[in-house]
Amino acid sequence: MTGNDFSYRDKKVMSIGIVKELTGLSERQIRYYEKRKLIFPDRTTTGIRKYSFSDVDRLMEIADKIEEGVQTHEIRSELAKRDEKQKTKEVREQMIKGQLNAHFHYRKL
Repeated sequence: MTGNDFSYRDKKVMSIGIVKELTGLSERQIRYYEKRKLIFPDRTTTGIRKYSFSDVDRLMEIADKIEEGVQTHEIRSELAKRDEKQKTKEVREQMIKGQLNAHFHYRKL
């Protein structure tokens, strides 16, 4: 995704306290999932973690899988495959848009 392509769901604007309230997870659990490379919050210049609504959804999915007995390394592998598939889809869509724009001589004003 580039610049303006970000959905509001992907903007990292929430603190860990808000995420904790939304998910019902403890700060310790959220930090553990970050340590296990299951989520990737942004950090402010002062080191404060910032999360998106997409991160909240992902945390809820992780918590459900943990409850089902799935190991964190298995979750990480599954999420990595899904993320890669999504990136490939986005690149493909951008290529098609570029080809259509070139074909129809579209120019942004």
